[in-house]
Amino acid sequence: MKTIPFIFLLILMSLPAFIQAQKVNSLIRNGNRLYKEKQFDQSISQYQKAVQAAPDNSAASYNLGNAQFRKNNFDDAVKSYDAGIEHSADKTIKEKGLYNKGVALIRQQKLDESIEAWKNSLLLDPADSDARENLEKALLEKKKQSKPQENEQKEKQKQQEQPKPQPSKLSKQQVDQLLKALAQKEKDVQDKMNQNKTKSLSQPDKDW
Repeated sequence: MKTIPFIFLLILMSLPAFIQAQKVNSLIRNGNRLYKEKQFDQSISQYQKAVQAAPDNSAASYNLGNAQFRKNNFDDAVKSYDAGIEHSADKTIKEKGLYNKGVALIRQQKLDESIEAWKNSLLLDPADSDARENLEKALLEKKKQSKPQENEQKEKQKQQEQPKPQPSKLSKQQVDQLLKALAQKEKDVQDKMNQNKTKSLSQPDKDW
């Protein structure tokens, strides 16, 4: 007889949780219906209410991420996928969340983060051909982007390796001698030019 109040208490305590779960499920169903009808703003509103009522509901977070993605709210979508991944014990939801997260990240030109997401997705489901294909494309793009940087680094290294012009090691006396030799050579050239000019002027005019 003493156990009856205890059982009755348990029923009373579980009833609000049951009602709350029903409410959350109803919101998710409404969101799914609106999503299929491409009414994404309305579906987002329903999913957000479901997440507010049950923050640990992975399905609500995952579906919210999908609706946000359709509205091109990629940053919000990534956050929703992360919440779904964090609170899910379901391997499938985790894998799909990581895959979709990778797609949302690549839309934001976040190449490294998308690669990481698809890698983790394949760890959960190595048979996911879409994740594998996207990962291969992302890795190829990363390789293309890194090539110009590698060439630039090689060019800088090549320039650094080129010998720098060495300063003159001639003594002051040698420098003076070199300057005198150049001056003498210039004088000789000038004298020769003057001689040729004189010869040209000394010739008589031609008698026509």
